[in-house]
Amino acid sequence: MASRQISKAGCCAQSSVFLGGKRVEIQRDRTWGKVGYFRTGCQQTGTAWRCNCPRKWLCYFGKLRGKGRPQNAPRDLYAGDDFGLQLDETVYALDASIIDLCLSVFPWAGFRKTKSAVKLHTLLDLRGNIPSFVAITDGRYHEVNILDVLLMEPGAIYIMDRGYRDFERLYNVDQAAAFFIIRSKANTRMRRLYSQPVDKPCGLRCDQIVVPAGFYAAKDYPGKLRRIKYYDQDRKRHLVFLTNHFKLPALQVAELYRYRWKVELFFKWIKQHLRIKAFYGTSENAVKTQIWIAITVYVLVAIIKKQLKIELSLYTILQILSLTSFEKLSLLQLLTENEYKNQITTGHM
Repeated sequence: MASRQISKAGCCAQSSVFLGGKRVEIQRDRTWGKVGYFRTGCQQTGTAWRCNCPRKWLCYFGKLRGKGRPQNAPRDLYAGDDFGLQLDETVYALDASIIDLCLSVFPWAGFRKTKSAVKLHTLLDLRGNIPSFVAITDGRYHEVNILDVLLMEPGAIYIMDRGYRDFERLYNVDQAAAFFIIRSKANTRMRRLYSQPVDKPCGLRCDQIVVPAGFYAAKDYPGKLRRIKYYDQDRKRHLVFLTNHFKLPALQVAELYRYRWKVELFFKWIKQHLRIKAFYGTSENAVKTQIWIAITVYVLVAIIKKQLKIELSLYTILQILSLTSFEKLSLLQLLTENEYKNQITTGHM
């Protein structure tokens, strides 16, 4: 009977993820932005599998985007937040992370001869660390190809690692009136046009206006670029950045690249705390469904944190939701009770 009731529940009315061995469901009101209550249960994995098996992963993708609702609502909540640098532009960090799978169990996810994998491509808005774009592909899909899919936001700044250095695609970003900051590869040949003065005690080594030196590179990117060399005192290494933003101070370009690690922390956090390393199904639909549910829960918790003005971290909020299984309390009361916060922080819960 319980299985029949669960199977009738619409996927747009609830999100569930396994936390600490229990299935946590965050129920939402049908009115956008009103978070209702939460409940957990020790429902068997097989019951959840039978419930979600006929559902395609695209239904969770539509829920994350906000079907019939303002798509940018989670990002709008954090639009006024300061992420460390006082900039008016929207700043994104783009990266991809590989989730390893067993080749014999997941043969559809091609990667290498000895193992399978899926790749999680994420565009993270650094204000609030909210994923603005997510794509799940097989492990062989090169991350630079995702630039062909992204719709660039005019005036925004995209921070990328050197794996995205493709001059033709970078020129498309420039033509879309967007800016990029990318780490240069060691074999990238550039021709210097002129140099600008830099403050070397701050770690800067040069600030140059350059053009690609190779024949095909110059053909793919016919415009000018800015090359900034920076010495990282903490890690004792030199870093070279390429950007099409000519107005930002050189030191601010180097500092912006430091914030790219927020997307790495996002991958680490979501893998550790939302259990997407162990999958409850072996089909492509099952794997993508579980990943999308984890991302949806992350966004819902971020919405709860902002709307209820909770000072706790996202990890602490998830810990409280997973450990207070049978408490019939409102979310505001549950997340502001000193008793729960003290038990979580001291580890006695």
